[in-house]
Amino acid sequence: MTRKEDLHVVKPTTTVDEALEALVEHRITGFPVIDDDWKLVGLVSDYDLLALDSISGGGRTETNMFPEVDSTWKTFNEVQRLLSKTNGKVVGDLMTPAPVVVRETTNLEDAARLLLETKYRRLPVVDADGKLVRDVDFCID
Repeated sequence: MTRKEDLHVVKPTTTVDEALEALVEHRITGFPVIDDDWKLVGLVSDYDLLALDSISGGGRTETNMFPEVDSTWKTFNEVQRLLSKTNGKVVGDLMTPAPVVVRETTNLEDAARLLLETKYRRLPVVDADGKLVRDVDFCID
C-alpha cells in the first residue's frame, strides 16, 4: 500500500509520453488519475497504454512492461516505439473513469476479496470526499 505522500499520480492532461516514461522510471504498473484537488477521476494502467499500441497496429503480444534485466536495450527500443505512436494523446483519453475504490475504513479482508473477485490489480483508497489517500497495487502471478 502506498501512502499519499509517496504516490505516483498523473492528471487527465498528462501526456501519454510522460506517463510511459514515468512507468518505466518508477517500475510501476499504473497510476491513479487525479484532479487539482486530489479527487480521483480515473486510473490508467500499463495495459491501457499497451492497448494504445495495439490500436496503433503495434501487435505487441507481451504485456510485461519490464522484461529481464539483461534486455534493457530491447526495453528502451520498445518504449521508443510506443512513444512514437502516442500522437499527443493524454491520459484522459485512455484512463478508466470512475474506478472501483474503497474507503479508509474498508475492512482489509473485504478489499482483498474485491481484488480477488475482479480483474482489477489496483485499488485506490479515497476519503469521504473522493480524494485519493492511498493506492493498493497487487501483482498476482
